[in-house]
Amino acid sequence: MQLDIEIKKFFKGDVDDTHETRVKYSRDASILEVMPKIIVYPKDSTDICKLVKWVNEQNSSKQFADKISITPRSAGTCMSGGAIGESIIMDFTRYMNKIYSIEKVEKFNIKPKFPNSNQIEISGSARLEPGVFYRDFEEETLKQNLLLPCYTASKSINAMGGMVGNNSAGEKSLFYGKTEDYVAELKVVFADGYEYKVTPLNKKELYAKIAQTDFEGEVYKSIFNMIKENDMAIRAGRPDVSKNSAGYYLWNILNPEPVEGWDEKKDPSNSSGQAYFDLTKLIVGSQGTLGIVTEIKLHLVEKKPISKLVVIFMKDLSNLGECIDEILLFHPESLESYDDDTMKLAIKFFPDFLKKKGLWGMVRFMWSFIPEVFMMITGGIPKLILLAEFVGDNEKEINDKANAMLSGIKKFNHKARLTRSQTESEKYWNIRRESFALLRKHVKDRHTAPFIDDFVVKPEFLPQFLPQLREILKDYKNIEFTIAGHAGNGNFHIIPLIDLSDPNNADMIIELSKKVYTLVMKYKGSITGEHNDGLIRTPFLLQMYGQYIYNLFGQTKKIFDKNNILNPGKKIGEGFSYIKNHIIKEGHDHKHDL
Repeated sequence: MQLDIEIKKFFKGDVDDTHETRVKYSRDASILEVMPKIIVYPKDSTDICKLVKWVNEQNSSKQFADKISITPRSAGTCMSGGAIGESIIMDFTRYMNKIYSIEKVEKFNIKPKFPNSNQIEISGSARLEPGVFYRDFEEETLKQNLLLPCYTASKSINAMGGMVGNNSAGEKSLFYGKTEDYVAELKVVFADGYEYKVTPLNKKELYAKIAQTDFEGEVYKSIFNMIKENDMAIRAGRPDVSKNSAGYYLWNILNPEPVEGWDEKKDPSNSSGQAYFDLTKLIVGSQGTLGIVTEIKLHLVEKKPISKLVVIFMKDLSNLGECIDEILLFHPESLESYDDDTMKLAIKFFPDFLKKKGLWGMVRFMWSFIPEVFMMITGGIPKLILLAEFVGDNEKEINDKANAMLSGIKKFNHKARLTRSQTESEKYWNIRRESFALLRKHVKDRHTAPFIDDFVVKPEFLPQFLPQLREILKDYKNIEFTIAGHAGNGNFHIIPLIDLSDPNNADMIIELSKKVYTLVMKYKGSITGEHNDGLIRTPFLLQMYGQYIYNLFGQTKKIFDKNNILNPGKKIGEGFSYIKNHIIKEGHDHKHDL
């Protein structure tokens, strides 16, 4: 029996098992390569339901020598190896890419899940399929001055299904939170091959679900009982950081106390996170291991028209945590950072920034850097540059906030300035966003290798953590790297450049990962804030959470997918030997989410 022939008997979408296509889908944006058997492009959720049922039947009858499984995939920009697998790859971008609706709604507030977060005013709603590219979605939302604010730096190439699967976020997550905070409702095909609506529930609705005698009822009953029986351990196991994409978010499902200010009339579905029990909080970030998402309903915010940037030049890191705490008191929309190596890189390859600006643009760009040149001549290159962005409805409002913050941080004796225009702000964003592309372009025979790319520690620990991290990294002479990230969250990105032809890569990658993640865990951080576990970080989940919580993750997987047919090897499963055997051996580059 051949997979393609059998699937085509019931599948309306496309089926492709050519070598060329299989090679293409053997990689995502990670450092791993896993060859699939076949790629399918479903036309709709009916195709998905039929395929899941068929996979169950074939595995039970053992018609095929190898077990069959399904790995959902949208744009393939996952940096952790979450979108690759050995069996069936299901690509949504070809057909399941419809935007059903985008509309303004009567305003109400939500509160993102991370600690000490702000109330966020919701102004819009959207319903769409997982194969929609974010760039196309944003183009449509902006027509109504609406925005999904948890967008990633790779927003020009990533898709919405991946954002839900990875619980993605980006430079605005400090203020707005992550994808999990904006998912109002999902349609999901579970492992039994039926599509279900997953939505926040009050107690009465939850007990009605639990009373059902079908697969869905058993899922709700088993998850609810597991959480209630292990409530204290689950709450204690939640990472004490503002961003986390590691493991299953068991601590987010049960919400016995409504958030102050919730208005049932404006939000009757409880979709702003006020419900008693919300299974969407578990599906988001599960990387397709618990169910296959077929439709997404999202909250949207109103886009603010004006922004200004405050730039802080830190000569040393001794008071970094205190400085960040002070900045956060003034509620910037984002607080980004990059290190001195990034700044040196920008200086070294300054002509690259001038390209495509035209003569007058080139003159203005060069002239705008005169204050920084003078600062470096008199005081040297700062150890860290912080970018605090303020947004609002008018310039006075923004200037008042920014100037108040500047007064607040004077006591730390760091040079700082408020940019006067959007053009001036862009030069700093250019360095932050383009530095890694410059490094990759100018270092020959090296390729991007995301494996320690997304850790989080609380900002208060950064003055101790960052020097220790540098000590670890400097021992590896065969890699080039820069450090940048979301300073307000303590979420930093390091994506080394390495020579992929080096046979010692596999051992080096695992050894360095263990050292970095051990340091992260020493400071009670998370191994991933945005990019999720995938194949590259799944082996570290036991170390991060401990045996008890890790066992609950395994129990969660069995409740949803006892036969392990949904994206196996992620969250629960593969170990270090699998990573070693599947590291790419040749050149491979992607645009990455930094």
